Formats: sequence, C-alpha cells, structure tokens
Amino acid sequence: MNVHHLELFYYVAKHGGIMPAVRNIPYGIQQPAVSSQILQLEEFLGATLFHRRPFALTGEGEKLFQFIQPFFGNLSRVADELRGGRARLIRIGASSIVLREHLPGLLQSVRKKFPGLRVALREGDPAELGQWLEEGDLDLAVTLIEKKMPAGFHSLKLIELPLVLLVEQGSDLASAEELWGRDRIAEPLICLPPAESITKIFQEQLRRRAVDWFPSIEADSAELIEAYVGNGLGIGVSVAIPGKAVSSKVRTLPLAGFPQIVIGVLWRGRMTPLRQAFLDEIKSRAKKFA
Repeated sequence: MNVHHLELFYYVAKHGGIMPAVRNIPYGIQQPAVSSQILQLEEFLGATLFHRRPFALTGEGEKLFQFIQPFFGNLSRVADELRGGRARLIRIGASSIVLREHLPGLLQSVRKKFPGLRVALREGDPAELGQWLEEGDLDLAVTLIEKKMPAGFHSLKLIELPLVLLVEQGSDLASAEELWGRDRIAEPLICLPPAESITKIFQEQLRRRAVDWFPSIEADSAELIEAYVGNGLGIGVSVAIPGKAVSSKVRTLPLAGFPQIVIGVLWRGRMTPLRQAFLDEIKSRAKKFA
C-alpha cells in the first residue's frame, strides 16, 4: 500500500472533498493528481472510499480514516516539537487593504524569528474568512469581530474604527444629521452587501432613528464604494481608517452616535509559537493606530 496515497486520502476525508484537500495539503499538488492517486488507492483496496457529490465517506472510507487519522493528524504537532515548536507554514486571511498595506512589514519582522517561513495569503470578506477558519483553511484571520463569536473561535481585539458617510467633494451636505431630518432621502445609498457587519450596524442605527434609507448600489469593497461616490453615484457607508486618506473626489462625514467597528484577529484551535509571534507583532503595530 502506498503511504502517500493514504496521506492524500486523509486530507480528502478531513476537509470534505478533493478541492478542499488541495487547498490544505502543505505542498504543491493539483486536483487531477490527487484524484488519480485516490483512484489507485481504491483500486488497490477494491473499495470505494467516498461518494463524490455530495461528499460522504463510505463505510470502508470511514473505517480507513479512523485508522490513519491519529498518525497523519499528529504529524504536524510532532514535527513542531522536534523543531522546538517552530512551525514553518502559516495561512493568513484578510481584506485586500490589510494584505497590501500592513502584512508585508509584519512578515518581514516575523521571518527574523522563523527563518524559512512559508506564508499562504487569502483575500476575503468577513463571512468568507470565518467560513475558511471553520473549515480549517486558515490559521489566522484579520477581520471584523462580531459581538457573538461562533463556538470554538478565539479573538483578539486590535482597533475600533468609526463609521462614516462618504460624499462627493462638491456635495452641499454638511452633516449626516441633515439627512436624518428629511422626510425622504433622495440620494442613492452605496454600501457593502447586507450580510456585512458594517451594513447591518448602519441599518440598525437608521431604524433606531426611524429613518428609511435602503441600498441602491451594493459594492464588494470599501475601495469600490469610494470610487462610486467620487463619480457622483450616491452617498457611501464606510469606516475611517487611521493613516488612510480618501480620494480627492470624496470627503467624509462623521456618524455621531453610531457604534464603532471592531477589527481584530480570529483563530481556532491551539496557540502555536508561530501564531503567537504573529499576534504579538500585529498587536504591536495596531497600537500605532489606536
């Protein structure tokens, strides 16, 4: 029996399918290669190990997984211990702004403590990042922190950011309160999708003020909201990020009395030395923006 085939089956069974396994196998391998080698394992055993759509282990697959899981499941822990706890791979998820503007310097600092460090970066919104953590596809996520955390999640608050309205530079609007006093707000509202925390908090605060103002344009990023506002397509909802200037076509209006958005780090499972090194560095850098 080929032990490498068993290892591939372990990842497929653990992550619920071939494509999720490919994303989590700690070395480069493509989906066709995994599929081919799993078929070879099934041919050798003379048994189907799992159903492909929807994914489900067969009885034989479950029996094999239970047998090999203790070995492959503990390999990374044992390797960490043999290396003095210095794991070499970490998977980090965050927004494009965080990945582009804040992660490069942070990685340089952590690499001084962990030579040979390998990093996998994934861009996503808060919902996607939470799902990837749940599925074991990420080690750390820098994202919005909800008041109620899912079971098994750990969080570290880094910074609180105020909600703001974005208006075109030439707008006559001087304050958000002017909008709340109108019988009807005519300007189109530009915001993130309804499931996003920023949008949910904003709409909840409007209801408390007995204001009806619903999205006309949904954008999937703060950058896109700013661009649409700058082109005169409406008023946007965003957050004020310390040190980040808005476009010259746009200006911000404070949202007095609105709760702030909490940005932090999420993770699941045990705290490894590598994760702790990242958390320490992130906390240190976040203090500069507090």
